[in-house]
Amino acid sequence: MATTVVEEAQAKRTGGKGQREAVEVTSEASGKLSNPLEELRRQADMAYSSYLGAQRKVAKAYREREQAEVATYKEVEEQANRACDETIKKAMATRSENERNAREVYEKALEKSARAYEETVEEALRICRQTIQQQWQVTNELSDQIWNIFQGAPGS
Repeated sequence: MATTVVEEAQAKRTGGKGQREAVEVTSEASGKLSNPLEELRRQADMAYSSYLGAQRKVAKAYREREQAEVATYKEVEEQANRACDETIKKAMATRSENERNAREVYEKALEKSARAYEETVEEALRICRQTIQQQWQVTNELSDQIWNIFQGAPGS
């Protein structure tokens, strides 16, 4: 008993599942059928191999494109993260500079306010002492005049 190419082709088409039909062919008939069938089988195998090769190439191209897209995405993501980090660092530096400037202005304002306070207090104390001193002189002069009048001093 000899199985033929037909059985193998059927097995390939059905994926080897199910029952295979064994075809018995006499050697005389197989010789006649063998050449055209063998040629068709060979062509079918080549076409199927080409199809599988093309399918692998397409799948590979899709994988490569997907990998290229992922790589591009990651590159853009990294660039965006670097730009964001740099912007944040610049913002922090600007904030620190502004805080430092604000502290300097505040300190200068405090010093100016303290000087103005001290000058105002000194002026107020000077005026107060001067007023008290003037009033003391007026009081002394009046007191002297009153004593002079009381004692009956001439020229009063």
